[in-house]
Amino acid sequence: MGSTGEYESQRRVPVPPSKPFLKSLQARLKETFFPDDPFRQFKNQPISNKFLLGLQYFVPIIEWAPRYTFDFFKADLIAGITVASLAVPQGISYASLASIPPILGLYSSFVPPLLYAMLGSSRDLAVGTVAVASLLISSMLGKEVSPTENPKQYVQLVFTATFFAGVFQASLGILRLGFIVDFLSHATIVGFMGGAATIVCFQQLKGILGLVHFTHETDLVSVMRSVFSQIHQWRWESAVLGCCFLFFLLLTRYFSKRKAAFFWINAMAPLTTVILGSLLVYLTHAEKHGVQVIGHLKKGLNPPSASDLAFGSPHLMAAIKTGIVIGIIGLAEGIAVGRTFAMFKNYHIDGNKEMIAFGMMNIAGSCTSCYLTAGPFSRTAVNFNAGSRSAVSNIVMATAVMFTLLFLTPLFHYTPLVVLSSIIIAAMLGLLDYEAAIHLWKIDKFDFFICLGAYLGVVLGSVEIGLIISIIVSLLRIILFVARPRTMVLGNIPNSGIYRSMDQYQIANSVPGILILQIDAPVFFANASYLRERISRWIYEEEDRLKSAGEASLHYVILDLSAVGSIDTSGISMLEELMKNVHRKGLQLVLTNPQSEVMKKLDKSKLIDKIGQGWIFLTVGEAVSACNFMLHTCKSIHVAVDQNAEENKV
Repeated sequence: MGSTGEYESQRRVPVPPSKPFLKSLQARLKETFFPDDPFRQFKNQPISNKFLLGLQYFVPIIEWAPRYTFDFFKADLIAGITVASLAVPQGISYASLASIPPILGLYSSFVPPLLYAMLGSSRDLAVGTVAVASLLISSMLGKEVSPTENPKQYVQLVFTATFFAGVFQASLGILRLGFIVDFLSHATIVGFMGGAATIVCFQQLKGILGLVHFTHETDLVSVMRSVFSQIHQWRWESAVLGCCFLFFLLLTRYFSKRKAAFFWINAMAPLTTVILGSLLVYLTHAEKHGVQVIGHLKKGLNPPSASDLAFGSPHLMAAIKTGIVIGIIGLAEGIAVGRTFAMFKNYHIDGNKEMIAFGMMNIAGSCTSCYLTAGPFSRTAVNFNAGSRSAVSNIVMATAVMFTLLFLTPLFHYTPLVVLSSIIIAAMLGLLDYEAAIHLWKIDKFDFFICLGAYLGVVLGSVEIGLIISIIVSLLRIILFVARPRTMVLGNIPNSGIYRSMDQYQIANSVPGILILQIDAPVFFANASYLRERISRWIYEEEDRLKSAGEASLHYVILDLSAVGSIDTSGISMLEELMKNVHRKGLQLVLTNPQSEVMKKLDKSKLIDKIGQGWIFLTVGEAVSACNFMLHTCKSIHVAVDQNAEENKV
């Protein structure tokens, strides 16, 4: 097609100076693993200050404790006691969900919150056991060892899984691999949590109906088959009690949602149901009439359990697998909850610090008779609404649980299991976020179907299948975005030098003889082939359109590379092949605004020389002006040639 000839753009796209490979690699690794630049605070500091800053970074309590005031303590004292009133019944309930002794649920609300208060970066997160992880432990480890036939071996596996969950979490934080958790999208988490909550609710029919034998499977069909195959064993006394307590819990939640000042009613409701249920059973001797109770709970603080870690067990691989799965779930929920409440108070939490904090508290917990703990939404919401000002509220909660362990555990002897089932169902109904699903449907149908797939995977398959589907679908979406990037045709906004997508801006006009395309993603091996085919299709579709409309033929193809942040050798080969195909059609390929990394590789591959430096422009506007100049110049030359031919004939 020739060169731009007399038309010269005032601004050329420069080739940036190349950096040594090791320096480029160092910069890339820094951006990958240290995007928040945690070392900036150490610059120009003496050695003593660096040591103190390092301690403050890894143990945040050292940084904020000197600024802590008595007013903060008063707020944290109220919040901590309020959360403890929820933590005690929830801890016992979730332990039964994990098929472990109820006392372990209380132990898990004592040691881990103390560690989190020292290592965590969230002011509002309330640490404790979580229902979904409890269900996962029961379903995954219950297949290996029966919690009823071999309770000691089962508990050892639970501690071992908790240990590996902690090691996995801490490793992610130390190695700065927190971005891995981000592969679970919001839609995936909503669907997975909703599915797990549904299964947990249906499994509690065992406690509500007073059933003794129940399936260990977690899919809906197996659970309902287990319920309806034992109709003759249903206990009406237990069912009536369960429905009454569940109604009470849901009623208190309704009032607390209607008016925020009533949040404490909802917070105190679980403990109230435990007290009322225990009194009712004690006074009526209901345990003799088929109402199952917790029974004896051992007094005293957490016994050491390091010797119970079953590293030599034949089921070690199952414990490791369970630990990794529950570790991921704990991190995903805990960090999401922490960030949500941090946003309300306009402060930032460090995801990698949170991973280290979660990991260390679970490693320590596994050695002190605790099972997996994270940052459950229900406790954190109560802590936030109660006015917590710092992580000291976790210390207050742990102190209240310690007092319970030392002096109050005998009072839970007559607590009916049906009360625990009611507490779990009420908590799980809060995880069924149907409003979020409707929101996904309105905004992004693809996200909605991801959410639905995760939900159905859990409900109809199992929690593990649901988690696998969630991760696979999330990765597939990433692959689709990367492998099938958007390309769009740009048009000129009338009376301006601005060029925008013709799909979005209906007033944008195409430029005669010129096709302007924008690539909306980095170009590399996964999408190079697709982009070559898609751009070729844009070209012949445009040629067909011009031919059918009787308009001027196509002469130039402009590729806007503004959104292409990087390109690999496959991408360079694609551009070279595209240039040859375009030239074969008698067209000229023009590039606009290639980024620094792209320009370097275009230069090193000598593709700039093949395309021509004169056909690389800073903006689309300049490229269009140059192409129009060439079109008019060629047209003038053709007119002059025709005139000369006519004169020669004469």
